[in-house]
Amino acid sequence: MKQTVLLRDRREAELVHGLNDSNLKLLKKAFGVALTSRQGLITIEGDEEGAARTARVLEEIKSRGELGGRLSPAEVEGAIEAVRNGVDLSAVDRIEVLRSEAPVVPRTRGQERYVTAMRRSDIVFSIGPAGSGKTYLAVALATAALRTQQARRIVLVRPAVEAGEKLGFLPGDMRDKVDPYLRPLYDALNDMIDFDQVQQFCDRGIIEVAPLAFMRGRTLNHSFVILDEAQNCTIAQMKMFLTRLGASSKAVITGDVTQTDLAPAETSGLRHAYSLLNKIEGIEFVELPRRDIVRHRLVQEIVDAYQKETKAQS
Repeated sequence: MKQTVLLRDRREAELVHGLNDSNLKLLKKAFGVALTSRQGLITIEGDEEGAARTARVLEEIKSRGELGGRLSPAEVEGAIEAVRNGVDLSAVDRIEVLRSEAPVVPRTRGQERYVTAMRRSDIVFSIGPAGSGKTYLAVALATAALRTQQARRIVLVRPAVEAGEKLGFLPGDMRDKVDPYLRPLYDALNDMIDFDQVQQFCDRGIIEVAPLAFMRGRTLNHSFVILDEAQNCTIAQMKMFLTRLGASSKAVITGDVTQTDLAPAETSGLRHAYSLLNKIEGIEFVELPRRDIVRHRLVQEIVDAYQKETKAQS
């Protein structure tokens, strides 16, 4: 089957092709199609499904160009994965973060449900494996809320649980000791807000990144609050966190119940919250299974291998 995609000008052609035709190479490999670019026209040849999917990704690249941006190779791979998972890119919920040239989009149907839940409810729990977009999409919604003034500040929280290494032996003061635990949150922020602006927001208290223990006794008003790695909370810590929520605030709690670093005798606060709170109106639980993993393709296979081993041992 043949399909064609029209390129209006040289700039659009450069966006669609990518550096050294990198985008076209990704599409050829992903969908098993042949691509020919000639005189402002890209011809797609392959089976019906592969050709249609390739055309949808090319149109997404063009659409981003019309907004004044471009898709990085990683974002092209994300668009490919979204199309594979049946996501309609033309109707997808685009999250306009503070870097306006790079909206964040859910890449799977599970991620679409997660984004919808975060927009709809004031408390959302997201449970799923590494790489399923739990933290990244929550940070995206938080920056979007800051951008539209739906929230006055972002509070990002993680439990500083020692995972086989003793915190006290790390060099430096308390901030130096806990920063490594909070680094993934900074990484997500820096994808969505210019680095200098992140620093300014942190200095002004508009963005706060802190260990969970620092939340005790506080009331968080007009805030978008994210508790990451919540599987490492105790029941008491989870209760403490959830009762910090103040007026006009939203909380998102993310975690993977299969990767707890708590002592064997300690019950995960995330697992307990699921059994205790899942029938309260206004609180939503979204489970992101293995098919929602959007990191390197090998991550899905790694997760599968560990799950099979766990089942075999139980």
